[in-house]
Amino acid sequence: MTTVKKAETEMIWAYLLHLSYNLYSDREVPERWPDYQAQPYLRVETDFYNEILQKLVDAGVNMVVLDLGDAVKYESHPEIAVKKAWTVERLKRELEKMRKMGLEPIPKLNFSTAHDLWLGEYSRCVSTKIYYDVCRDLIAEIIDIFNKPRFFHIGMDEEDLPHQKYQSYVVVRQYDLWWHDLYFLIEQVQQGGVRPWMWSDYCWEHPDEFFKKMPKSVLQSNWYYGTEFDIDINYVRGYYMLERHGFDQIPCATNFFNPENFRKTVEYLTPRIHPERLKGFMQSVWLPTLSIHRYKHMQAIETVKDSVGTTL
Repeated sequence: MTTVKKAETEMIWAYLLHLSYNLYSDREVPERWPDYQAQPYLRVETDFYNEILQKLVDAGVNMVVLDLGDAVKYESHPEIAVKKAWTVERLKRELEKMRKMGLEPIPKLNFSTAHDLWLGEYSRCVSTKIYYDVCRDLIAEIIDIFNKPRFFHIGMDEEDLPHQKYQSYVVVRQYDLWWHDLYFLIEQVQQGGVRPWMWSDYCWEHPDEFFKKMPKSVLQSNWYYGTEFDIDINYVRGYYMLERHGFDQIPCATNFFNPENFRKTVEYLTPRIHPERLKGFMQSVWLPTLSIHRYKHMQAIETVKDSVGTTL
């Protein structure tokens, strides 16, 4: 019981780690990394994945957010799994290993239509009975696999046309339908006794609607990947709006564009978000778990190491 209470009160230093990387496009994306194109096979190198876990522990990271997607052969829907996907038994073993290492594993499935290629054919059934049934099944199964985790990240970012311009099939939910489906996902997570967690960028363009309709029970991750912090920047203003309206936050940073982003995010936001609502920070590298990206992963972890403990 003491361990649980400590985990619930200590500052979170999280790392977003991809098991699935089928998030962006079913076609080649010219100006981006070739990894952006979805593939029918698992993109995780076991030795490198294990190396990352140990480096995270050495850096003081205490939470790993696992983007699961189609990287697991779920018992409820094995048809969405890619080749060489982990079995449920393998995933359970990995979760236990993480916990023994001092890493709290948190599941993530991104249900945004901009990032749901992992759903396979069901990504073309959005907002139908089939879609709701599949989402319900997956959420319930994952909560069981993770033994009722503290959080469940449901994504829901960037659901617009520009972020789907390279996809063959485009879906954008708007108005009440977006909220209907969000509420459905939130309800499924909460029915499992878990707190929903999501990206906050919907508030950038729809602030009045967002803060009128978004439940305070949903943990928020706003994100800004630049190095010049100014309230006049829409992305940065999101942090202020969430704080003003009393939402719990775990700001997200990345070294994808600039290695200084994480450090500057921690330094800028720590005095500006109330300690009761600043639950921690998350680092993301936005690259698959492959050794060809070793430099970026190691750099991302090192920048977290430099910041751990600075918020005390």
